[in-house]
Amino acid sequence: MLAPQRQQAILELVRQNGGVRVIELVRAFGVSDITIRRDLEMLAERGLLAKVHGGATVVGSGIGSTDEPGFAVKSVRQEEEKRAIARQAAALVDAGTAVALSAGTTTWALAHRLAAVPALTVVTNSVRVADVFQRSGRTDQTVVLTGGVRTPSDALVGPVAVTAIRQLNVDLLFLGVHGMTVRAGFTTPNMMEAETDRALVEAAGRLVVLADHTKWGTVGISTIAKLGEADMLVSDSGLPRPAREALAEQVGELVIADPAGPRPA
Repeated sequence: MLAPQRQQAILELVRQNGGVRVIELVRAFGVSDITIRRDLEMLAERGLLAKVHGGATVVGSGIGSTDEPGFAVKSVRQEEEKRAIARQAAALVDAGTAVALSAGTTTWALAHRLAAVPALTVVTNSVRVADVFQRSGRTDQTVVLTGGVRTPSDALVGPVAVTAIRQLNVDLLFLGVHGMTVRAGFTTPNMMEAETDRALVEAAGRLVVLADHTKWGTVGISTIAKLGEADMLVSDSGLPRPAREALAEQVGELVIADPAGPRPA
């Protein structure tokens, strides 16, 4: 395949999925990492896509209260921060625990770490998260996938999901969010997802919110929970000092995860 043909194919994938990862393009086209990055650079220079760490997304993405990026778009944003948050959160889980993971790319990163924990019971409304545990091949874990209507971010939401969740009780919920502010609390751009996430909060003995620093100041249309409902918030070292101070006054415990290693706030 010639370079112009490959670049056109890459552009179509970006437009179709909302975003792509370099590693996926390397596998798809059978070329080197350097070649793919050069292709993305050329397309970005023409204004046809936006380069991000580890991949590319569509240009002109909105940030309105109802804007809901797809999983592919979000998965290439703040990857190092999400891995650090996942590393910190995984330390909270012991063998034999019943945990719930909401949908999201940060909880998906956490799922990769929890897949090695023995005897877990996992409740999730995320197809992506459930797939991580399924691929691990462990026979000592139980994974409950709620069912429901699928959203652009691969969450299963709606009455079916809510009914399933309300019959369950878990020790710990790891909740991914779209945004967080003192006024609005933890929010999402999808009202049906907010209802499903609220059911997860009610089913959990302890709520741990996972949110990288870019979520601060962002407001989705629907509130999942107030800041004070979180027993713990795990963010990253990019969170500005004023945000840390505001959050520390509201949440039960604020923990800052650093790519070089986790540390308490």
